[in-house]
Amino acid sequence: MKVIAQNIARSSFVREGSRAWSEQIKTRPEGGVKIYIQFVAVLLLLVPPGTAQQGSVSRDGNEWVQAIDGTLAGAKILRVKLDAGSVKVEGGSQAGITYEVRNRAGGSEEQAHRQLDNYKVNAYVRGDTAWIVGEWSGEHRRRFSGDFVVHVPRDMELVNIETDGGGVTASGITGKLQTESGGGPIRLHDIGGSVNAETGGDSIEVGSIGGDANLQTGGGKVTVTSVKGKLNASTGGGDIMLISSGQGAILEAGGGNIQVKQCGGKLRVSTGGGNIEIGDVSGPADIETGGGSIMVNSAKGFVRAETGAGRIALEGVTSARAETGSGAIEARFVAGGSREDSSLETAVGDITLYLPQNLAATLRASIELANGHTIHSDFPDIRVASEGGQWGPKTVTAEGALNGGGPTIKITTTTGNISIRRAN
Repeated sequence: MKVIAQNIARSSFVREGSRAWSEQIKTRPEGGVKIYIQFVAVLLLLVPPGTAQQGSVSRDGNEWVQAIDGTLAGAKILRVKLDAGSVKVEGGSQAGITYEVRNRAGGSEEQAHRQLDNYKVNAYVRGDTAWIVGEWSGEHRRRFSGDFVVHVPRDMELVNIETDGGGVTASGITGKLQTESGGGPIRLHDIGGSVNAETGGDSIEVGSIGGDANLQTGGGKVTVTSVKGKLNASTGGGDIMLISSGQGAILEAGGGNIQVKQCGGKLRVSTGGGNIEIGDVSGPADIETGGGSIMVNSAKGFVRAETGAGRIALEGVTSARAETGSGAIEARFVAGGSREDSSLETAVGDITLYLPQNLAATLRASIELANGHTIHSDFPDIRVASEGGQWGPKTVTAEGALNGGGPTIKITTTTGNISIRRAN
């Protein structure tokens, strides 16, 4: 009723304005032109910035398709908010904003039209913000879907996208991007600024991000190719794959596997029970899993690796604290860099430590229940001793200082062999 009243008011205004302009033209032509200009200016102000659009409807197989196309003036900010449907935003060289909407509904023609009529699409510009809004006014949606494609200028300062459950795809934006989906997949690439993306339970795929990235999903897989800033990513149950992060990363998985190729700063990784594989870390690394294996290729800072029951393999580390409830530990230390006291500990399993010839370190090793197990050392400065009789528990220990001594390396296993080897 409000819209109808507005339309009646506008019609009355138009009629009265036209009548006044006509009378002025008859009596005073120059006055009529002046009033006409004023009349047109006021009339333009009455045109709403955006109206609900219905679009054309056509049949496509067993579905009915509603097509809506439109343009908006250029704006610094784009906000898309949809009660239904997925959205794709692409940045390019154009000055303005264009959009294409394809809504689909199934059932009979009457049922389909009813569904399509219940979904109102509004597009308008308010201040420096362009809005595209899809609002559902009916009851339950049945056999209904929508696809929104929006083309924007590449130099947008901010793109903000919200969907009730549809997927989100965005690329070619130099500014920031924020998006939230109730449960659809999120795919982002070529975003110059920072990114904040969250979905209730589907996958997140990220290509190139120029700033920081905060990614959260309730249970899907997270895949990140390149983030120049800091990365914070979490999933309730899926895997996490990171190719490159420039300024450090925090990765958390409820139970999936985590793989990192390269991290340019401090790395913190945790999973409830999956395997963890780390490539090269230019800073310290804090790694924890409830029950999977841990592998680290190299790290320039201190490494803490802990698993409830899995194997630990550390390559190219300067200092480390590795602990597993049940599993073997293999560590290869390198000289140089900042070094701290280190420890390698397992309840059940063998421990193998590789040391360079010129490393300055103080070693202490022990096997608590050594019946059938022993300590082997390639370094004469490390002395091996044993305690305990033939019928009682036997303990084997080793101790020594390499190259005058240095930070302590403590090696402990309850039952298993210990080997201290020269690194080739």
